[in-house]
Amino acid sequence: MYWVLIALAVFILLLVISGTKIVPQSQTFVIERFGGFNSTWDVGFHFMIPFIDRVAKKVSLKENVIDYPPQPVITRDNVTLSIDTVVFYQVADAKLFTYGVENPINAMANLTVTTLRNVIGEIELDQTLTSRDTINAKLRSMLDEATDAWGIKVNRVEVKNISPPESVLEAMEKQMKAEREKRATILAAEGEKQSAILHAEAKKEAAIREAEGQKQALILQAEAKKEAAIREAEGEAEAIMGIQKAKADGLEKIKAVVGSEGAIRLESFKALEKVSEGQSTKIIIPSEIQNLAGAVVSVTELAKTKW
Repeated sequence: MYWVLIALAVFILLLVISGTKIVPQSQTFVIERFGGFNSTWDVGFHFMIPFIDRVAKKVSLKENVIDYPPQPVITRDNVTLSIDTVVFYQVADAKLFTYGVENPINAMANLTVTTLRNVIGEIELDQTLTSRDTINAKLRSMLDEATDAWGIKVNRVEVKNISPPESVLEAMEKQMKAEREKRATILAAEGEKQSAILHAEAKKEAAIREAEGQKQALILQAEAKKEAAIREAEGEAEAIMGIQKAKADGLEKIKAVVGSEGAIRLESFKALEKVSEGQSTKIIIPSEIQNLAGAVVSVTELAKTKW
């Protein structure tokens, strides 16, 4: 009886240990009871009923990456390309991920290929090579919407490589070479144009400076002539003023002489008048009267002079 109790206790302990579960970080356990969905366990310590509950699926909540091999796709202008993509996804609902679709990773791979062909089939080759961001956005949007029913959240889709056929690559290389030659020709022409413009501007600047120099020279020459004429006029004016001043001084002296001897000479004229009334035929004129007559003549000539 003692051994039976010990065996029963050990059996119960093993059941308890087997029913005890610890869910680690970034995982979710899907629990079924009697074969049907019961609940999902998050991080922590959990206990399930032995023989009744079971862990149907352990789902990782981390972001996962799937690198798909190159797939042949055809553009709208009938060019076959080989494109490989990378999908970043994360489980958003463990229940839908477990029961939504059989083998969800394989289903998402097939969905990615078909969606890629639909997107590339709507655009031409040039847009395919230059619009990767647009292609990535369309792929992510369409995949995320389609995988919502599977509990999958598509975070990002990246187109890794786009490989055109060899013939297309050769044509593109020729086109790029022609474009490079065209740009080189345009750049050379632009350089010559800029050089001609700069040369013309330099000539214009030199001509302007030369004209300014000639203008300044003419101005300085005119100012020099003006200054010389002003100084010559001032000299002539000073000479004329000197002459006039000398004449004025002479007149003042004559007036002074005439004024002091006036009375004597007036008496001499009166005597000469009486003498002339006599019977004598010879008249002797005193020297004082002759000098007075000469002075009168000089005064008369000075008075006639135009100042």
